[in-house]
Amino acid sequence: MSDLLDITRRAAALAREKGATDASAGSYRARHVEVAWRDGKVEKVSEATTRGLGLDLYVDGRYAAVSTSDLRPDALDRFVEDAVALARTLAPDPHRRLPDPELYRGQANVDLQLEDPDYGKVDATRRRAEAEAIEAAARGVPGASAILSVTTSVSDTRSESALVQTNGFEGERRGTDFWIGAEVTVLDPDGRRPEEYAASGGRFRSAMEAPEAIGRRAAERAIARIGTRKGESAVLTMALDNRASGRMVGMLFGPLAAAAIQQKRSFLEGKIGVQLGSPLLTVKDDPLVPRGLGSRLYDGEGIAARPFPVFEEGVLRSYYVDTYYGRKLGLPPTTSRSSNLAWALGGRSQAQLLTDLGEGVLVTGFLGGNSNGTTGDFSLGVRGFRVRGGRLAEPVGEMNVSGNHLELWKRLAAVGDDPYRYSAMRTPTLVFDGVQFAGT
Repeated sequence: MSDLLDITRRAAALAREKGATDASAGSYRARHVEVAWRDGKVEKVSEATTRGLGLDLYVDGRYAAVSTSDLRPDALDRFVEDAVALARTLAPDPHRRLPDPELYRGQANVDLQLEDPDYGKVDATRRRAEAEAIEAAARGVPGASAILSVTTSVSDTRSESALVQTNGFEGERRGTDFWIGAEVTVLDPDGRRPEEYAASGGRFRSAMEAPEAIGRRAAERAIARIGTRKGESAVLTMALDNRASGRMVGMLFGPLAAAAIQQKRSFLEGKIGVQLGSPLLTVKDDPLVPRGLGSRLYDGEGIAARPFPVFEEGVLRSYYVDTYYGRKLGLPPTTSRSSNLAWALGGRSQAQLLTDLGEGVLVTGFLGGNSNGTTGDFSLGVRGFRVRGGRLAEPVGEMNVSGNHLELWKRLAAVGDDPYRYSAMRTPTLVFDGVQFAGT
């Protein structure tokens, strides 16, 4: 039994002793190490260990959420006593209570492989060598004379957490993650300084690409931005690069939260069972992916994690519903936040999709802009490449795309075979017909 679980159990028990009807205690501890390298020398080396405990208190129909980083026994006793006293001063909320214990049952019996057993083998010398190797690779690509600056980073984290709820739930989890990345700035002949980046990582160190691959890709992407010009205003086919499409998908999924639905801040309110996208839009939430960045056996409320459909052939099937807003809305809980997204993928690569596209724009990044979660309207700055005759042509920027999500997703014309593995959203290349671009 871990000491963290013992501390969490003690906090939950103290809450009951001090007068709480029920309590949920969650604690964490994490160690993060990072080496940052910039233009031939170490810029920063950091190592930090953090810990803390959060406590949800249910006191005679009242609710309070408090947190502390001081986990010493005497300090914890005072903290819990003061928190219970605070809760008694608040207004009652009949919807605040712990989940039905039935929701804890049925937890999957599967090893999600979230912790790399070789975590301890990484040392400072290796991190520094990799950070240096990333820059060397970046400065070795064709056209590297245009490079002004290269910033690289190598980092790793090991974390553990425990959750104890006084109506019968206990859980522990541990995980690791490893990341490397590079950002490259180049000088355009017109004086501008385009930047691009590349990154790689995962739960296990083996998920990282070689440092040389990251350095080369970041530099090649930055150099490809030289000569960027403002594209023309037109209605065009838009291909979203898999790395960039997460921004657009996030703006669709944010309003699926039950809090937004209940507070009338979602354009998806009342849309369960409605066809909102093209038949190519099929996405499942899957928390049980081995080594997945969003994987879990239970969520923040202790609810047993299960896959469920979000969109099926364009039809909205589920919201993200926690127990509190579920009671307010009269909806059964699913989970409070997304885990890993599993897409119904197409059978073609990005290159094949661009060949089929013919004329349009490949969007590789977004620059500012906004999306209104209440109306679905969006306007976003974009950069990328013009596509002509099915091939990448000149780099374009200083352009905007605008529209409404309720129309955009009906225009989804193709889905790639290339989910972006360095994000829990795992978005593939997405192609949309008839998108309004504003430029010259």
